[in-house]
Amino acid sequence: MAFSNTFSLCSILMIVTVGVLVGFTGSSSAQLSTNFYSKSCPKVFDTVKSVVKSAVSKEKRMGASLLRLHFHDCFVNGCDGSLLLDDTSSFTGEKTAGPNNNSARGFEVVDKIKSQVEKACPGVVSCADILAIASRDSVQILGGPSWEVKLGRRDSKTASLSAANSGVIPPPTATLNELVTRFRAVGLSQRDLVALSGAHTIGQARCTTFRARIYNETNIDASFARTRQNTCPRTVGSGDNNLAPLDVTTPNTFDTAYFKNLVNQKGLLHSDQILFNSGATNSLVKSYSGNAETFNSDFAKAMIKMGDNKPLTGSKGEIRLNCRKPN
Repeated sequence: MAFSNTFSLCSILMIVTVGVLVGFTGSSSAQLSTNFYSKSCPKVFDTVKSVVKSAVSKEKRMGASLLRLHFHDCFVNGCDGSLLLDDTSSFTGEKTAGPNNNSARGFEVVDKIKSQVEKACPGVVSCADILAIASRDSVQILGGPSWEVKLGRRDSKTASLSAANSGVIPPPTATLNELVTRFRAVGLSQRDLVALSGAHTIGQARCTTFRARIYNETNIDASFARTRQNTCPRTVGSGDNNLAPLDVTTPNTFDTAYFKNLVNQKGLLHSDQILFNSGATNSLVKSYSGNAETFNSDFAKAMIKMGDNKPLTGSKGEIRLNCRKPN
């Protein structure tokens, strides 16, 4: 998603053959399972959810931030926890890449989850899996759907600033074609794109990600634009980090208001409103806006599908003891 500051979560697509799609998820994703830790760490779900629930109760925005970390991790070289790595002498990590710098957040919560999980089952649960579980819990705690999380990912030993900056994470200025292309590149369909964009029903974005839209675009509700302009000055460098909710209606509840906003031309990011702009995705946006059951079902399926993107399994990678650094 053009996952902005929640997830610029704002931070997301061509004809792809079945053979190519198999290459994206591959046999490694088939090794993931919902009961992967049933014997080795049976308390993992309760442990993760306890920390997430505490963090979200203190700051509702944290749910969106944790969800966004999972997105931005999976879109760069697969769901391998690489986004969590701090810079080292041998590589520069992904935290300072354009889509993440000054916007990716929630790392301290991940640290706390990892600490608690390590107490329960030392050296067993990967940081990549923790992100997948925490994302599901964040959505559910804020009123959204739940789903069975497939687990068994291992953690990368390195990260890539250049990969994170390569355009694989769609920017908030993305066109519909760009969104479709980038999502297809990680095995996600146009329907998945629209469903996952619905994650912008929670979280906030920085002025710098929507300034051009509220001052220059015409497919925007005039009153909505004026309201956003009150806290996002036209001048670049002024108020760049001022925040606005991605969903102006129910910013802390995971629901279908995001899609209703798009129908009413109240999408905050260009990459949000482009989903309802006389294009191929209009009908699906309209459908989701009036049918929470369909949206929730499609969102859950798309999250599982995204989580299947090129995981490290078997003997690849490692189980990091500290999510910020390789062992």
